[in-house]
Amino acid sequence: MASIRKQESGAWRVQVRRKGRSVSETFIRYEDAKRWSVDAERQIDRGVSPTMSRIGKLKTFGDLIDLHISDMEEVGKAPGRSKEATLAMLKRRLGSLSMVEIDRERIVKFGRERAKEGAGPVTVSMDVGVIKLVIQHAAAVHGLPVNVEPVDLGRVALKRLGLTGKSNERDRRPTEEELEKLFKLWDENDRQLIPMSRIVKFAIATAMRQEEISRVTWEDLNARTKMLLIRDRKDPRQKKGNDQRIPLLKVSGYDAIELIEEQRAIRANEDDRIFPYNHKSVSAAFTRACQDLEIEDLHFHDMRHEGTSRLFEAGFRIEQVALVTGHKDWKMLRRYTHIRPESLHDHLNRVA
Repeated sequence: MASIRKQESGAWRVQVRRKGRSVSETFIRYEDAKRWSVDAERQIDRGVSPTMSRIGKLKTFGDLIDLHISDMEEVGKAPGRSKEATLAMLKRRLGSLSMVEIDRERIVKFGRERAKEGAGPVTVSMDVGVIKLVIQHAAAVHGLPVNVEPVDLGRVALKRLGLTGKSNERDRRPTEEELEKLFKLWDENDRQLIPMSRIVKFAIATAMRQEEISRVTWEDLNARTKMLLIRDRKDPRQKKGNDQRIPLLKVSGYDAIELIEEQRAIRANEDDRIFPYNHKSVSAAFTRACQDLEIEDLHFHDMRHEGTSRLFEAGFRIEQVALVTGHKDWKMLRRYTHIRPESLHDHLNRVA
């Protein structure tokens, strides 16, 4: 016999007594409580122990994190490396807390602790955003009685304290002098195994990320049509299957096809990648060269910025540039359009 009673918290408590067995479970919705009571009675009749419900086992914030990851994996949208690392960090620090303990005070305390550890306003903001995402998921998908309002209030407090904030739009572009110094340093270094000059020129010619450059293969290249396929291109809304074909142009001052042909001359059969180098090693070599030349505040990713800006300077419209860079949100693309005023002379000459 099953009895279902509503508790003061609004949850439904199920008690099943049958054949000398007694089991109980708590549910958010009456329909779930009724369904579980029927299944529990049938399982007892078959002589097996009733299965505890997945939702009924959730007690802590760590349980909510596991639930979120499981659900996203189930629909083919498993968290990427960055989000996975954030979720793991949150589970270590907040996972043992009950759901009601994730209140405004705890969010503010968490933000203060992260800031003391050296996390910047953008990082803290992203961490709190993931906390909210996990709680929202539990409430929206499973109907759990969890409230995101304390998280929102905590975010407001952290913003007022200056502990959260948006990132500043980066507008750093390398000067021609800086590029010449870098190319000279790499080309004259006999111990430089990675063709850094060629990779940097290719990055500017294609506006590709360093990971993308180190991943494309000869199979992805169509030399006849001068097109290159970039597989699983970075997209916050689509982690996998976001393949894009881009045109290989020579309007940036560097010929992408010519640079690839230079790579073909040193191609090794054991690796099918066009640029068979670890992207982290490429980044490290770039950083080390900037330090040696005392070039301040220049990152490899700025080459993508530079390449994008050069496309605009060549006269391409924003929707045409997006076909190269892969930006689906044109508003995001506008932050890369730091065009040098000198380029207007070249544009007028082309129009004439």
